[in-house]
Amino acid sequence: MIKASVIAAFYNRLDYLKFVLAGLERQTEKKFELIIADDGSQKEISNEIKKISNYYSFQIKQVWHEDKGFRKNKILNSAIRNSRADYLIFIDADCVPHRAFIEAHLNFSKPNTSLTGRRVNLSQKITSQLTEGKVRDGILENSSLKLLLDSVFGKTNYLEKGIYFKNRFLLNFFNRKTRGLLGCNFSLFKEDIFKVNGFDERYGLPSIGEDSDIQFRLELAGLKIKSVNHSAIQYHLYHEPQTRSAENLKLFEQLKKNKICYTPDGLNK
Repeated sequence: MIKASVIAAFYNRLDYLKFVLAGLERQTEKKFELIIADDGSQKEISNEIKKISNYYSFQIKQVWHEDKGFRKNKILNSAIRNSRADYLIFIDADCVPHRAFIEAHLNFSKPNTSLTGRRVNLSQKITSQLTEGKVRDGILENSSLKLLLDSVFGKTNYLEKGIYFKNRFLLNFFNRKTRGLLGCNFSLFKEDIFKVNGFDERYGLPSIGEDSDIQFRLELAGLKIKSVNHSAIQYHLYHEPQTRSAENLKLFEQLKKNKICYTPDGLNK
């Protein structure tokens, strides 16, 4: 029986996806499925994913729709409908998980609670030096000195987010404060995301719709946001930063004004 459905938002970066797959291959918790929520990648890339899926020890399912612009929330909802587990973990396919990533989300899971972890932002230099083999061997967890030097003299950011603790006392101490939900690193029971009807598909551009919006509506529905910093860790592969859109902000401001947790344009229409 699988314990979790890991849903990875993906678009075209097959090289990055392979690093994420290598990170998932070495997880301490083995009872999970991966659902690739593909927001319209090119057909040849989609076909390549199907070919390589049999090379991994965990089940991989791909959910794809035609590329009609940014429709991440729509494909995430499709992935939820295709998930088999009662517990869902959301990631982006450019974030390599720490080997205890899934274990951490499951260990702290509670009904009416959404967990959120954090990530180390790798520099372009460090990202360019990675290979699937190196990721599978745990280089990101075992190269603390190299990452430290790059955080001081290079462009790796938030290295402190990669400090892993197993001790519950330390974890509780460092997670006393409430943190904002991170769209690439959060989890909850499936029944809880149905309380808000999933992701709002009206968001047609990156940012806000897959984190700030879902957090606000989950909290309106009575869920608690709990930090699992220093436990559910990711390593974010380098890409150019994205900007927030005025259109998304306008929609979000309207939501906050109306205070309606259940989106009309989500899992059930």
